[in-house]
Amino acid sequence: MPLLRMGDAAGRRLLATAILGSGMAFLDGTIANVALPKIGRELHTELAGLQWVVNGYTLTLASLILVGGSFGDRFGRKKVFGVGVAAFMLTSALAAISPTIGVLVGARMLQGVAAALLTPGSLAMLQASFVKEDRMRAIGAWTGMLGIATAGGPILGGWLVGIDWRLAFWINVPLGVVVLWLLRSAPESKDAHASTDLDVPALVLAPVALAGLTWSLTAWPDRGAEVSTVGPLVIAVIAAVAFVVIERRSQHPMVAPELFANRVFTVINLVTLAVYAALSGSFFFLAVYLQISAGWSPLEAGAATVPISGIMLVLASRFGAVATRYGARAPMLAGTALLTTGLAWLAMAPDHPAYLTQVLPGIVTMGLGLSMVVAPLTGTVLAAAPDHEAGLASGINNAVSRTAGLIAIAALPLAVGLSGRQYRIGHEVASAYRSSMWICAGLVAIGFLLTLAVGGLSAAEDPE
Repeated sequence: MPLLRMGDAAGRRLLATAILGSGMAFLDGTIANVALPKIGRELHTELAGLQWVVNGYTLTLASLILVGGSFGDRFGRKKVFGVGVAAFMLTSALAAISPTIGVLVGARMLQGVAAALLTPGSLAMLQASFVKEDRMRAIGAWTGMLGIATAGGPILGGWLVGIDWRLAFWINVPLGVVVLWLLRSAPESKDAHASTDLDVPALVLAPVALAGLTWSLTAWPDRGAEVSTVGPLVIAVIAAVAFVVIERRSQHPMVAPELFANRVFTVINLVTLAVYAALSGSFFFLAVYLQISAGWSPLEAGAATVPISGIMLVLASRFGAVATRYGARAPMLAGTALLTTGLAWLAMAPDHPAYLTQVLPGIVTMGLGLSMVVAPLTGTVLAAAPDHEAGLASGINNAVSRTAGLIAIAALPLAVGLSGRQYRIGHEVASAYRSSMWICAGLVAIGFLLTLAVGGLSAAEDPE
């Protein structure tokens, strides 16, 4: 089948399918943040329970997204993407009817499994289906719209949560129907050389390592150093070491070690780790801070981040084109510098901030920074990998970003001393929020330094 162009009706339809499908997964994560205070009150849970509402989803997504990418390469990206969308609809309905925090966390973990199938497929379909000169534009549009989903999710979530927090999950059902309808005309693509062997040891070890680490970090503030926290941490370390050893020796690894022989691929994934840890941690704490400390409604808290959505809608694809023409290094350096500045501004907000002077400037600066970073970051990762490993490269980068968020949300409350039911006390939340924002600013600054250290970044060429 001939490759698609951005100006073709078929190309626009495929782009819409990829954006809406993966947008469900991104939107769901951000909507959940703004729903947390209401979920905590209605289901009578402490901070650890709220962390698991977010991290249960991220845990299975981060653990299995590589499998989703390889399944798409092997069985067909359109087919696996469609299965993921259908499963996401069903598990979202389960989350919406959850009577207890345990059922909700379980449903969120199943949602993560579904998202692991659809998320890498969306980007891999674009990489495999568009002509080379249009790929960066398509990726720029994809990242820009997903940035809107990530940042705009809270306002939609705030409106829905203001009615009933369960609507934040029901919304995925009609969205999924639209995506499946659009998917009918999408071209199929797969890797003819993809292995048919499944890396079972890695498939088991990855979630064990991430689950053990997440459990330990989440439980530590309440329980301290005891068997129930130290034990899982030890198991996580052992599983992580075993995962690396097995992957390096496996004939059919889940994570292809040769990809990491490319210095650009490795460094850009480290930048992804730093940036997305900061984003996940900051959005988590911002949603709780604005509602609990500042006393804003869910809708007001969600609306606070709307400027990020508008800025990314206008600028993200343009900076993708800039990266194609001039290289990714300059926009990534400028973007990480602006992100650091925006987070630092938000870190200085008082317990009861004035939106126009103490919140909005930081939000706008973050929006500008994200617009400069997202498309070059994603495009450079894919350009550093061979075309036939697009699904795997996308899966690795997605796994890195999700793992970053998982660790940040598990570790930040521990790092800033917030635990138990303290998340319901305004001044405690405000203090923890400010400390967490400084930490997030420091993480993005590390991303800036990593970008500075690697030269010759170009999203238009395959880095050597």
